[in-house]
Amino acid sequence: MKRIYFDHSATTPVNREVAELMMEYMTDKFGNASSVHGFGREARKAMEQAREKVAALINAAPNEIIFNSGGTESDNLAIKGVAFANRKKGNHIITTSIEHHAVMHTCEYLEKQGFTVTYLPVDEHAMIRMEDLKNAITDQTILISIMFANNEVGTIQPIKEIGQLAKERGIYFHTDAVQAVGHYPIDVKELNIDLLTMAGHKFYASKGVGALYVRRGVKIAEIQHGGGHERNMRAGTENVPGIVGLGKAAEIAMRDMDKEIAHVQALRDKIITGITEKMSHVKLNGHPESRLPGSVNFSFLFIEGESLLLNLDLKGIAASSGSACTSGSLDPSHVLLAMGLTHEVAHGSLRVTLGRDNTEDEVDYFLEVLPEIVERLRSMSPLYGSAADFKPSNPCTSCHNHDHY
Repeated sequence: MKRIYFDHSATTPVNREVAELMMEYMTDKFGNASSVHGFGREARKAMEQAREKVAALINAAPNEIIFNSGGTESDNLAIKGVAFANRKKGNHIITTSIEHHAVMHTCEYLEKQGFTVTYLPVDEHAMIRMEDLKNAITDQTILISIMFANNEVGTIQPIKEIGQLAKERGIYFHTDAVQAVGHYPIDVKELNIDLLTMAGHKFYASKGVGALYVRRGVKIAEIQHGGGHERNMRAGTENVPGIVGLGKAAEIAMRDMDKEIAHVQALRDKIITGITEKMSHVKLNGHPESRLPGSVNFSFLFIEGESLLLNLDLKGIAASSGSACTSGSLDPSHVLLAMGLTHEVAHGSLRVTLGRDNTEDEVDYFLEVLPEIVERLRSMSPLYGSAADFKPSNPCTSCHNHDHY
């Protein structure tokens, strides 16, 4: 049976070049980067070279990169760090209703500490409205935290406009760019980004390593205490193999990004066209144009997403119905609900996220088996017989044939 991996937003395989380099720093060059002897200096040199490569990927300076364990830690450091360091200036934070839980739960925690948080709504494509953001700003606003691209539906936010607005108002701007780094061009200077989150395992490095970009001059407090690692911003012995691997992955991403974007975007568009042409009662979720190159999310009416995933898995296809961090939850996606989908429609969602090693043959196979699975599941649904009478609350605006919804 074929084994096809269409879940790259959950995690990516470690690139072989990355894995080989990491192994070298786990076995032969295993020194502690804080040690002063030769083994330590060798590890420190490799770590600083990796810092340069990660910085280059987003057009930052090396000393603006803080290595850590990944996206969740980066989001916590960025948001709590700015909040606690700037509390005398204000206590208001602006974010969105579709953030990853690493941002949402951090903001909820800060609300218990006396901060106020505005959660911006989004439109039917998961896009914020700049007018809503402008109206939300007060003289107490110290931070805007808005994700670069949504992890479930792939919508890319108007980052440049947000950054410009934040700069004009003297407010720090943080973006969780976990899904975009390594897959989409990012220039923190051009986009006026003050803090940016990335995670290695989302772009072919290992799990357990990531980085936070903090623009020089941003006032931020440490939230983890111990030794003086990472300029006193992240205590703990550095994960040298992971960091070296992250640097290598960044180097490869810079080298191959244009080629990868063209490749996965072609596969993405083939999936979208195939589903909308072959199947009825489906809705493309996310922005039809401003979306990640390899991200597809559809709702299939009258079926349940978990059943669809299990049946695809039996055919050797790995996909998801939303964020891997909430895969054990029975609740529908908070992202899809924020976009205006009903619980029933949100429960029938499928997320397909493509990577550099996926092929056109794999897409063809997926488009062959998917309609059969959906039709079989719908045949068991008591609602499907009344499909002609179904009136969705928000009919599809991203397809030419509205009967798709």
